[in-house]
Amino acid sequence: MHAVIRSYSGSGASELFDLLEKRKSDVEDMMRSIEGFVAYDLVRTATGGSSFTVCQDKAGTDESVRRARQWIATNASDIRADGPAVSEGPVIVHLDGRETSAEMSPAIPLSTVS
Repeated sequence: MHAVIRSYSGSGASELFDLLEKRKSDVEDMMRSIEGFVAYDLVRTATGGSSFTVCQDKAGTDESVRRARQWIATNASDIRADGPAVSEGPVIVHLDGRETSAEMSPAIPLSTVS
C-alpha cells in the first residue's frame, strides 16, 4: 500500500476546508472512485487541514493528488489557497476499526482459562 498526505496552511486554507466540509459528498465520491482506493481522511487543523489517502499502490495515490488538484481548480479557485505540502511513501502499518482483538489473535476457549 502507498499513502499520501496533503497539508494545507496559510492563505485560504481554512476557507478551503470550510468548502470541503460543505461538499464532503463530492469529495467522498471522487476518492472512492480511484482504482485501488483503501482509505481517506480529511482533518481540520488550527492552521487549515490535511488529507490522508491510502491506496493499493503509488498509481492510486498519484491519481488522488491529480484529482484533488483538479477539484480545487474547478471548485475553489476563487479561494486562492496556498498549495499543499505533500508527503508520500509506502505504508508500514495500516489499522482500522474493523479488526477486533479476536480477529487479531487466536481465540482461547474460556474452558481452558483458569
